[in-house]
Amino acid sequence: MTAKLISVEGTKVKIELTIELSDSMLESEQTIQNGLNEAGNIATQEALKQRDTDGTPIEMGGKNWRTKGKQAKAYQTVYGEVVVERHVYQSAGGGKTYCPLERNARIIVTSTPFFAKQISSKMAYGGAREVQRDLGENHGRTVALSYIQRLSEAVGSVVQAREESWTYEVPEMESKITTVGLGLDGTCMLMCESEWREAMVGTVSLYDREGERQHTIYVGATPEYGKQKFLERMEREIRQIKARYPDATYVGIADGAESNWIFLKKHTEEQILDFYHASGYLGAVAESLYPQQLDEQKEWLEKSCHRLKHEVGTAEVLYDQMQKLIVEKELGKTLKEDLQAAITYYKNHRHQMYYAQYRQKHYPIGSGVTEAACKTLIKQRLCCSGMRWKDKGASVILSLRALVLTSSRWDQFWNKLNKYGFPVAA
Repeated sequence: MTAKLISVEGTKVKIELTIELSDSMLESEQTIQNGLNEAGNIATQEALKQRDTDGTPIEMGGKNWRTKGKQAKAYQTVYGEVVVERHVYQSAGGGKTYCPLERNARIIVTSTPFFAKQISSKMAYGGAREVQRDLGENHGRTVALSYIQRLSEAVGSVVQAREESWTYEVPEMESKITTVGLGLDGTCMLMCESEWREAMVGTVSLYDREGERQHTIYVGATPEYGKQKFLERMEREIRQIKARYPDATYVGIADGAESNWIFLKKHTEEQILDFYHASGYLGAVAESLYPQQLDEQKEWLEKSCHRLKHEVGTAEVLYDQMQKLIVEKELGKTLKEDLQAAITYYKNHRHQMYYAQYRQKHYPIGSGVTEAACKTLIKQRLCCSGMRWKDKGASVILSLRALVLTSSRWDQFWNKLNKYGFPVAA
């Protein structure tokens, strides 16, 4: 197997690739991949060379910079490592150097942008060792573990540095957006000091007139990030969405945590208590009505949940029934405490339980999108067996993962990085 550069004419690179096939299809495919990697290295090397200067002096920052001559440097690419001799500049007063090729090629650490995109995307879904194994087994690339971590950290640092100044466009929707659902929740993750701490998750979901979810924006923050900063990020997302969809109805969906509603009330016209949490308290009522009668409990619970979802005024009816029960019925201590908790919950939130009306307006009535985000954004990646995190590493991964999981944002981020370059972006 050989790959040979034939000619370079302007931006056209001609490469000759010779591959010897074997009797085994698997071995032939592996040989083909190795050959394509070798050809890719040659083409990438030429692409890098074309982004260098011819060595003439340049002016930058009010100073004249002159080349120190060509110096060889190894760069990591999708296809392998390539060594390129490129001009390195320094001002007359000495000090730090500047490499135009690296700026023009959008080099990140020592990686070409596509390889950096590939690795950071993989890191958003799996640990560094898994990324290393995948690169070696499926791409024919041997990459040091420390380099994978350093490169993904560099990309994540840009995401974080530009979270206030870079905005992302919402993809074009096939249906008109009439409702925007805002949700907040928290979930615990294990930090290096062996403490479980709460990470924050937020969602901004777009719904059409039939109540079908069309798009969701994910926001996440590690425990050390700070709740106030997380809420500021949520507010930036909300402002951008309100500018895009000023006529939509904004609804907040969450559980009963008071802190959620303090935030959501400022940004929504309707506040909806998650139906699952509301119906979850009815188990104590069923047990109080039919102690030791499991079939009757189940039947009452099913009917009451159906009424709560579909019949106007059911929350008030259930609240009155609970109050009457706790006065008139002899109950054990534990059951009485559970029933009292249900009474308190409905007293505080029954004004957010108009589910029949919400459904008529095609509003979402469940916080499942946000609760699922706790799992997909944080649990599936940051809470795997044996994982403990320092805040810096966790925040990098969470920043990458939120971009990857929010449709179209990952490509938009790389388009911006391609436009502005890594040194400027960071």
